[in-house]
Amino acid sequence: MSGCSTNETTCSTGTATATQACPMTVSKKATDKVKAIIAENDFKDRVYLRVRVQGGGCSGFQNKLDLDPNYNEKLDQLYEFDGVGVVVDKRSLLYLQGATIDFHDDLNKSGFSVTNPNAKSTCGCGSSYSV
Repeated sequence: MSGCSTNETTCSTGTATATQACPMTVSKKATDKVKAIIAENDFKDRVYLRVRVQGGGCSGFQNKLDLDPNYNEKLDQLYEFDGVGVVVDKRSLLYLQGATIDFHDDLNKSGFSVTNPNAKSTCGCGSSYSV
């Protein structure tokens, strides 16, 4: 597991000397909301925030966020952001380099958002993008 901090730019790879750039950022507001959702639902087993990119939408790709009890060491990469385990399948990591996951709770916008610097264009509603 790589440990990422929302305030740091490196992830620990498990050895004291090796570090790698975090592939994405998860804001404190987002990790706090995920913790609150997990606490409200009283899950029996550990649950991870799964982040993935899937085909769909009018522009080609959509981001999907779920709570998932499954983590496959061969297919997934596991990161830790502020105490929240974040699981990303290795294919999706290619599209999420530099992305920021945030949570908004105001009059104009409520919910999670993924800002992806790799998106070349987005659809009118902003829920899908092309790379």
